[in-house]
Amino acid sequence: MLPIEILSTIFLAGGAFFMIAGTAGLYKFPDFYTRLHATGKCDTMGQVLIIFGCMIYEGWSYITIKLLLVSAFYLLAGPAGTHALMKAGYVTGIKPWKKGDQRN
Repeated sequence: MLPIEILSTIFLAGGAFFMIAGTAGLYKFPDFYTRLHATGKCDTMGQVLIIFGCMIYEGWSYITIKLLLVSAFYLLAGPAGTHALMKAGYVTGIKPWKKGDQRN
C-alpha cells in the first residue's frame, strides 16, 4: 500500500469509529439531551474525518476543493442543527434527566 492510501485509511477508520461511538451513545445515555450531545459531537467529527480521508485519497483536484467546502459547511451546520434541536426540546418542555430518575 502507498503511504497516501494508509493515511486515507486511518482517517476513514477514525471517522467510522466516531460514527459507531455516537451510535453507542445514542443507545447508552438516558435522555434526549445527553443522547443528542453524543450523536452531535460524534457525527460532526466522524463525517469530517471521513471527508478528509476521501480528500487525501483523491489527491489535489477539483473534487478535493468541493470536499473541503462540504466539510467546512458541515462544521458550521452540524453543531448549529444540534443546538436548534436541543433548544426546541427545551422550549417544548422536555426535562433533563437527573440522577435517580427513571430512564426514558
